[in-house]
Amino acid sequence: MKNGDEIGGYLLVSEPTNAGGGKCMWAFAEKDGAPYFLKRFLEPKIPRKGSGGSPESRRIREETCRAFEARHRGIMDRLRPDAPGAGNLVLATDFFSEGSTYYKVTERIDTSSLAEPHTLDTRQKAVLLRTLVTSLRLLHAIDVVHGDLKPANVLVQRRGEAAFHTAKLIDFDDAYVAGEPPDRTEIAGDSLYGAPEWRRYVQGDPALDGAALTAAADVFALGLMTHAYLTGELPGYDAERYGSPADAVNAGERLAVDGRLSHAAAALVRAMTAADPAARPRVDEVLDALKDPQVCALGAPRRESRLRVNLPGQQPPRAARGPDPAAGSAPAPGRGTDPAPAADTPPAADAAPRATASRVRINLTGRDAPGGRPRPSER
Repeated sequence: MKNGDEIGGYLLVSEPTNAGGGKCMWAFAEKDGAPYFLKRFLEPKIPRKGSGGSPESRRIREETCRAFEARHRGIMDRLRPDAPGAGNLVLATDFFSEGSTYYKVTERIDTSSLAEPHTLDTRQKAVLLRTLVTSLRLLHAIDVVHGDLKPANVLVQRRGEAAFHTAKLIDFDDAYVAGEPPDRTEIAGDSLYGAPEWRRYVQGDPALDGAALTAAADVFALGLMTHAYLTGELPGYDAERYGSPADAVNAGERLAVDGRLSHAAAALVRAMTAADPAARPRVDEVLDALKDPQVCALGAPRRESRLRVNLPGQQPPRAARGPDPAAGSAPAPGRGTDPAPAADTPPAADAAPRATASRVRINLTGRDAPGGRPRPSER
């Protein structure tokens, strides 16, 4: 695969690279005068006739290829580029094999993306999040899980003279039908944004099978991204002890939300990153919670208190136990929020706001419900 090659009728017009491609190589291509983005999958490889290996090994590889092809074609059948509301989805236009290799094609688009969405003003951030959630709602309405939701797979752009930045969702290579993910040895994704149940699945937890991987896995990643888009950081967790937010949640730890978030946004992030998939809101509930742009506004830092989230028709979940104070652990500053400053040590006037986490009882409509007095800080 090199510049000038023709593959499946597509002429490569750039040198292939795997930059940001994971287990893929990609290049720009043209066909019938139109520009495309062509991706070559490095795995799986279709067994050739007469290739080595035992009959059993060949059977397993053939089954893997059949499942891989069926999943990609099935997602393409569900997610059509001409489907109503699909304007912010960058979907595949072709999927084929040549020799022992699979290829996928999408239209070539502008891949520029705003690097720091959290620097946008409040209304801009609200519109950005709503366009992203709207795209996810389209997927979830047809039982499709994106499977690799993270900032790298969302292009934040503003078209021409348009007033607002919007989110364009890309890379559906790891998408699957809800409850029917690839085998735990084949499933892909990003461990930093993966949901707790996804982490348990890939780690081989025998108590959890593929049926547990539903659209709620995307909602967990969306919760992390919401926090990052609003504050510039993921929710805080002890990165010295855990490899990802989901690992911390699976261990019973409580993610630390930035104390500058509005009560509604803080509670929304808490709900979306709940350990129990059934306790997370659906994307239409998230969209409803974002109707008021002021939900996305940042305020003065608050001291950490308990945030109790009350979803419609559900009992408030029990607060997860935080890190053991005896162990001296706290949310890692580089992975979310800094510990709250002491009450008698206000930040300097020119210092950056110190992030803390708060808990309030809300009903996910953007309005705070009555709650008690803040409880002491819990680490």
